[in-house]
Amino acid sequence: MSKKSIRVWFLSPTGGFGHIIARTLADDYEVREGRDFCLSKGKGLAEWCDVVLLDLQPTETPEAEIRFMEEINRRELPSPLVVMLGEDDRNLMLKVMEKGAYDCVNNPPDIVELRLILRRAYKFQEAQKELFELRRKERSGGQMHGLLGVSEGMSRVFALSRKIAPCDVSVLVTGETGTGKELLARAVHRLSPRSEGPFVAFSCVNLPETLVEDELFGHERGAFTGAVAIRRGRFEAADGGTLFLDEIGDLSLTLQSKLLRVIQERSFERLGSNRTMTANIRLVCATHRNLAEMVERGEFREDLYYRLNVVQIHLPRLSERRDDIPVLADHFLRRFASQFGKKRRRISPAAMHALEEYDWPGNVRELENVVQRGLVIAEGASIEVRDLPARLRKGFDSATPLQLAASYEDEVRGFKRRLILRTLRECGNRKAEAARNLGLARSYLHRLINQLEIPPDQPDTTPEVFDDPPPTNRLM
Repeated sequence: MSKKSIRVWFLSPTGGFGHIIARTLADDYEVREGRDFCLSKGKGLAEWCDVVLLDLQPTETPEAEIRFMEEINRRELPSPLVVMLGEDDRNLMLKVMEKGAYDCVNNPPDIVELRLILRRAYKFQEAQKELFELRRKERSGGQMHGLLGVSEGMSRVFALSRKIAPCDVSVLVTGETGTGKELLARAVHRLSPRSEGPFVAFSCVNLPETLVEDELFGHERGAFTGAVAIRRGRFEAADGGTLFLDEIGDLSLTLQSKLLRVIQERSFERLGSNRTMTANIRLVCATHRNLAEMVERGEFREDLYYRLNVVQIHLPRLSERRDDIPVLADHFLRRFASQFGKKRRRISPAAMHALEEYDWPGNVRELENVVQRGLVIAEGASIEVRDLPARLRKGFDSATPLQLAASYEDEVRGFKRRLILRTLRECGNRKAEAARNLGLARSYLHRLINQLEIPPDQPDTTPEVFDDPPPTNRLM
């Protein structure tokens, strides 16, 4: 199967320049030219292209071009913008990068460098399309009342939750801290016949036994010192709805016995009262502990465990559902941008790669905090690796602009070196013939050989790796 041509919409005030660009880029690129920096006149081309290539002529205030860039970036799925600038237009380069340009290239361009940048922009656009599709899946079924995910693991969680939600049975949600156990409990409640009733949540973690008992069952006036009024407990407040008890594994053995009685008899008494009250609730519990092991150690009542564990739903940790990271990150980005009144930013490909490679010991909650931090401190049109916490930047040496530039220049230099060496070998080291095949002047080829430190008559062992097949006029 032939490789797909990259569709480039080339905009330049200089007519006919597009023909030269199309000829030098060769068959792997399909170029269509325009002269008006106006999106309404080229809307069809904006829908058609993979990459937009802008030729910005030297000017103090390129207002039409900047407006055009802003219009492109306001589209739901904008094409990446590559801008051709004069070598000395640093201020303009900073301005267009701030307005959302994917990259800049000198004008006139080095054709090898231009091809590499266009190829990278195309790959970035393909990644954006994949993310757009993930968002579509999120809207059409990759979510469940605030719980997001398109991974296989989360699809199983959604299917099981929808199946058991209409049945009034106890549910035990397991998973590490930060995986979204309360969100899942709320989703089960909203999908159940009790959705019109209250959803009451209470965490049992690190609280004194007397306080937990008071929180769960309430107390009568005068039940203890300081009890100046009747207080309704969580069981009473959740009547007709769902009671969610988080970190149930932290409950003391004494309170486990009382909880078991409430589940069995559906009744309880407030502290300081002899009056029995009914509890018409659905109980959903959650824990990050292994309750089965706690039962074996005598730390958790076996009869209570089986009462709670009628249906168990396990939420996988974020490192087990990496397909969900782009969806979740984009969701948090949109939410925080709206919440803080900030300009909506994207997450750069390098930063997204860093997010996908991180282990996420804090799970979804940690990802949420990282995205929030990135949105707040980022200065450009996108969140870059440098905007991420240090623990995520480990191993991503391209985090700084200087490092990115060095790595990019190395790649371009390596590409040129391999191409010249290959052509020289094919031509038996005859430089005149090699220059003709490369579409270069012989003197320019000699300068390149010196610049790239290619031995005059010796073979090179550098492996030949080509992202793109060598075009005609490949080093112009």
